[in-house]
Amino acid sequence: MKHDSEGMESGVVNPTFYQELTEDQSVPETTARDATSAALPQVTVSRPLYQQHQLNDAYRYRKPKRTVHRELMTKVRKVDAKCCVNSVFPLTTWLPEYSWSKDLVRDLISGCTVAVMHIPQGIGYALLANVPPIIGIYMAFFPVLVYFLFGTSRHNSMGTFAVVSIMVGKTVLAYTGTSEPGEPPRTAVDVATAVCFVVGIMQLIMCICRLGVISFLLSDTLVSGFTTGAAIHVVTSQIKDLLGLTLPSVGSMFEIVKTYIEIFKQIVNVNWAAIIISTITIVVLVINNEILKPKVAKRSVIPIPIELIAVIAGTLLSRYLYLQDKYSIKTIGTIPTGLPAPTLPDFSLMPSILIDSFPVAMVGYTVSVSMALIFAKKENYEIGFNQELFAMGTGNVFASFFSCFPFAASLSRSSIQYSVGGRTQIASVISCGLLAIVLLWVGPFFEPLPRCVLSGIIVVSLKGLLMQVTQLKTFWRQSWIDGMVWILTFLSVVLVAIDIGLLVGIVLSICCIFFRALKPYTCLLGNVPNTDIYLDVNRYDGLIQHAGIKIFHYCGALNFASRAAFKTTICETLGINLTEEIKRRKDPDWKPSVEQACRLLVLDFTSLSSIDPSAIGSFKSMVREFEVLDMQLVLAGCQPPVFEVMQKCGLVGQDIEKPYCRVFTSVHDAVQYGREYVGNGSISGSLVSAATGIV
Repeated sequence: MKHDSEGMESGVVNPTFYQELTEDQSVPETTARDATSAALPQVTVSRPLYQQHQLNDAYRYRKPKRTVHRELMTKVRKVDAKCCVNSVFPLTTWLPEYSWSKDLVRDLISGCTVAVMHIPQGIGYALLANVPPIIGIYMAFFPVLVYFLFGTSRHNSMGTFAVVSIMVGKTVLAYTGTSEPGEPPRTAVDVATAVCFVVGIMQLIMCICRLGVISFLLSDTLVSGFTTGAAIHVVTSQIKDLLGLTLPSVGSMFEIVKTYIEIFKQIVNVNWAAIIISTITIVVLVINNEILKPKVAKRSVIPIPIELIAVIAGTLLSRYLYLQDKYSIKTIGTIPTGLPAPTLPDFSLMPSILIDSFPVAMVGYTVSVSMALIFAKKENYEIGFNQELFAMGTGNVFASFFSCFPFAASLSRSSIQYSVGGRTQIASVISCGLLAIVLLWVGPFFEPLPRCVLSGIIVVSLKGLLMQVTQLKTFWRQSWIDGMVWILTFLSVVLVAIDIGLLVGIVLSICCIFFRALKPYTCLLGNVPNTDIYLDVNRYDGLIQHAGIKIFHYCGALNFASRAAFKTTICETLGINLTEEIKRRKDPDWKPSVEQACRLLVLDFTSLSSIDPSAIGSFKSMVREFEVLDMQLVLAGCQPPVFEVMQKCGLVGQDIEKPYCRVFTSVHDAVQYGREYVGNGSISGSLVSAATGIV
């Protein structure tokens, strides 16, 4: 046994693992001081030096056999009627466990609270979509019932959502009034229901193709920048009603810029009565949200229904003060009573709106799933991504027959539904029941409601989305690449168009994935004295680098796209120009130097996730080129799938007459081989200075 200075037993010394320094080398003072100041537990390992094929033979390596037939049969046997019902109707998993005595009261309170929010938001967001106000109430009824049956989130409040409404509004404006030969012009409702049907079909197709996880292509950075820009669009669309102006249609491209140009052209025509009403509405709502709401939240979980109070007060004042007649205040207008009769969507329009509908389908699904994941994590239940696509797709197709446009989860309503104690989607059913009363009897009461009151409610409700601009600092601090994605997505949405901005954001996010894949983490490694640990020489001091041996660490994947960058990075790290060096070696007047800086290059592939045949082909050529320089390449730490691909492609293996390179199980094994190969197996190593890091 070997004993330390204090006489403590430290275990058997393995000469294969541990190096000693020559007499003219010494451990840096900082290292010696650290060793004496802290007595750390000792680990001693004794084993043979393995090449990969030797280890495979010793422990009978074999590739696991995958029998597709057996796997399918196993999955089929697990499927029964109950599993099918539970997967299609998720409510059957939680309804039997529902506590009617405890949970029903919470869902009743939550449902009533959300129903109150649905009325002003539904009416306001319907105007954003350029459809009659009653459509917003329909959307809080028909698709919500379908989602109750098929949805997996227990806390999402489905219905109108500001960003989806503004996106649908662009399409509605573009196609309202168009018609087929011999057909009457299309109404706004015709266009909106056609979009709803197409979005539903797209989501169902995505469900069939098991594309539920596609939403993760929309990164947090993209969603933040996109929704912030969309909120700017919503605010801009409300300025005309806040000021009492009538603006012409400006199209969907560069809409914000054109809208503000029109506003400044007509600034002398503002309606001061509308401005006063808008200002009072906004001030009252802000005072409630910033001052009263936090105080009430300490005493009651049920918030003040300030939006509904503003709507009722605005309606009563408009009715009895004759605001429309005396001050030319624009009002909501006719609101029909009763439920709409089912009608077929306009199928002839659908080929023209396919491109416009896809962003709506993606945004609606992504926002809904994002909210669902937040609540599922808090309450410890699972969300089915493909089932969510099925629920939303079915809901949109069904709702399109009842004059609705696409629905999604509302951020504000979902948060309220959860915070007031909602337990399940039964809260949504209770909300639907109350809204049915509004649809059947109460709707006409809101006809005198001034539009400027709704615009004030909408603008104040967007504070959360607008304040996302503060997230840019965090994104930039975490990664300047994410910061640029946020900025470019936001500017594209605001300055160009919503759908163009979404496309730009998606392209940038995908490019970031490829950029990071093509720029993996690489470094040269050095040995921690007397251990088998190897660390980045640029980040640690006091490491040993053996003469004639370089250890190159690569973290990532090697494929046809990254193979050129891989070779370039190795040459830059070693400080050689491979092409010029080979030419110089072939010169008849070339003479070898006394001592070559590197004779063996160890490629640490412990973090290599995958490799393809194209990369292996380039790797073979690189091995031969380095051989011209009298430099041998060896591999270390290849994972089994990577090693199997190398064998198939003839890079390594016992069946090859002349393998391109040796493969060792660990970096330390490769280094021990390298020390013997370069002729200093006795232990001559060079020490990296603790102060400068120079070898």
